[in-house]
Amino acid sequence: MNLIRKQAPFFPSLIDDFINQDWNLKTPGSTTLPAVNIKDLEAQFEIELAVPGMKKSDFEIEVEDGLLSISSSLEEEQVTEKGKFTRREFSYNSFKRTFTIPESVDPSNIEAQYSDGVLQLRLPKRKEALPQPKKLIKIR
Repeated sequence: MNLIRKQAPFFPSLIDDFINQDWNLKTPGSTTLPAVNIKDLEAQFEIELAVPGMKKSDFEIEVEDGLLSISSSLEEEQVTEKGKFTRREFSYNSFKRTFTIPESVDPSNIEAQYSDGVLQLRLPKRKEALPQPKKLIKIR
C-alpha cells in the first residue's frame, strides 16, 4: 500500500522549477562562479570572466602542472547607522575556476587584464602549434 499518491509529471516539474530556482540571493560565505567565455583564435586562446565590482588586487592567477587557476576572495563590510543603533552586514564572496591548459599553449607568456568588470586572459599558442602556411612541392 502506497502512502504517497503519484502526481502527474507536469505539476511536480513546475514546483521543482520554482523551488530550485536560483533567486540571486546573497548569503554570507556564498560561493558563486563567474560566467566564462573561451575563444580559440588562430594565435591564442582568450578567456573572459564576468566579475564586476572587483579590483585587480582581488584576483590570484596561478599556472601549475598544466592547470590555470583563477580565484578571488572578497570581503565587504557595510555599516548603516540608524538612530542609536548601528547595523553591520558582512559579506564574504569567493570563487575558484580551474582550466586545463592545452599543450599548444606557452604558459610562460600568459597575460591578464582587468577592465570594466571583465577579467581577460590571453594564452598564446606555441609557434609549433600555429597554423603553417601552405607549402607547394615541385615535382621533378
